[in-house]
Amino acid sequence: MGPTASGKTDLAIGLRQHLPVELVSVDSTLVYRGMDIGTAKPSAAEQAAAPHRLIDIRDPAEPYSAAEFVVDAEREIAAIHALGKIPLLVGGTMLYFKALLEGLALMPAADPAVRERIERDAREHGWLHVHRQLAEVDPAMAAEIHPNHSQRLSRALEVYLSSGQTMSQLREQQQRDSGPAFDQRFELTQLVIAPRDRSLLHRRIEQRFNTMIKAGLVAEVEALHRRGDLHSELPAIRAVGYRQVWDYLEGRLDYEQMIERAVIATRQLAKRQFTWLRGWQGANWVFNQNIDGKAYTNEEIIRFSLNFMPPRAI
Repeated sequence: MGPTASGKTDLAIGLRQHLPVELVSVDSTLVYRGMDIGTAKPSAAEQAAAPHRLIDIRDPAEPYSAAEFVVDAEREIAAIHALGKIPLLVGGTMLYFKALLEGLALMPAADPAVRERIERDAREHGWLHVHRQLAEVDPAMAAEIHPNHSQRLSRALEVYLSSGQTMSQLREQQQRDSGPAFDQRFELTQLVIAPRDRSLLHRRIEQRFNTMIKAGLVAEVEALHRRGDLHSELPAIRAVGYRQVWDYLEGRLDYEQMIERAVIATRQLAKRQFTWLRGWQGANWVFNQNIDGKAYTNEEIIRFSLNFMPPRAI
């Protein structure tokens, strides 16, 4: 696990060279086909050397949920165990990790009428106003969800307005009734990769986005935009980087504003990821200080393996 631009993919690929592991992607954007540059998707060569499961399994027009991820991940984990190998889950979507390890509460079905009312309210008064409404009824969820994360914010308020129960209450009830979802027969090792210096991560983020622009990110988003069946409210298009380029293509941002806001949004994402990780129980932290996050030597990879992987894996 780790924040964006921390070097997770490189470490996972390196570990596969030394351990009998198969990689499972835990990333809410890598699931989408045709979204390669802006998601920092492993290249064809990297995937040939270290295949990643749960990449390119959805069209951008089709939303993908945490509940769907749990079903898919459990299937892939079982398949990897059947091969006599160890599943290595790699990614930065903390909600997916949480859903897999702790389970998901059964939530009421989506209510389009309620959702439209919330979104109309947001258009008139802003998402900060909606966030304040959620804080009044479900302060725990409001503290967890950033006001800019409109999709999760809308869903949390929708759950309360359509059922009379808060998302926090439903989660607590689910945990009492069923306990953790992860099969406790399996030994679990949790490794967090991150730079010790937050300013270094900020420099990596800016450097990586500029590299994405040079690699053709705008053209990639233009291709999605030309399809005609995608819009700015879809989870795929709301992904960091894609949202800002989409706004640029539709004239809401100029070129420099697009770059600036994408970098800021990515830093905000990293901050939210750090918030999740600081409260994570049982995680082993590995700090990497390389500006590009890629300079892992074989000796370092072996050391990580010996220190953190279960003895039977080595």
